[in-house]
Amino acid sequence: MDSLIQLIFDHAPHAHWIVFGALMLAGFNIPISEDLMIILSAVLAATVIPENTYKLFLGVFLGCYISDWVCYWIGRKLGPKLWNITWFAKTFERKKIDQIHQYYAKYGFLTLLVGRFIPFGVRNALFLTAGLGKMPFGKFLLSDGIACLCSNTALFTVTYMVGKNYDALLGTLKTFNIFLFAAFAVSIIGFIWYKRKKKAAI
Repeated sequence: MDSLIQLIFDHAPHAHWIVFGALMLAGFNIPISEDLMIILSAVLAATVIPENTYKLFLGVFLGCYISDWVCYWIGRKLGPKLWNITWFAKTFERKKIDQIHQYYAKYGFLTLLVGRFIPFGVRNALFLTAGLGKMPFGKFLLSDGIACLCSNTALFTVTYMVGKNYDALLGTLKTFNIFLFAAFAVSIIGFIWYKRKKKAAI
């Protein structure tokens, strides 16, 4: 990941293509953090290449969205045969997949919407399960498209705004730290004064 991050920053004008490619690899369950790619893209858009903001957002959105299709079709085409692959069997427990099946049956679209905000391998399990359960591809496209747009927009926008207002936020943080330190100091002084007064009374 360190090398990938360095590559993205070294080739910032073309970062949207690099991020898109990295996210496509993530669709094959290669350990590339989707959240990190979104955050890096938003930071670049806010601080280094603001003129590429829309390209960067499209890069992460399309990369995330299309890589979901890869996961879906792996699950749909290979089905239970996937558990014959040692690596897959270790990564995705049957119990976990069965539980997600139950969530789909009970909550439907909300499973994808909520699950899209949960990192650490949950997303790929969602898409594979949709494929394993043979969810109609059109339904998957629509549901995941809405969920992907919501989650990506939220994380990209928050990171972008933080990057844009870094100086103001830093100033606020410094003021808060001074206030916190002062409150802590007053508390310590008050505690020492109380202990001495109590000891003198005894």
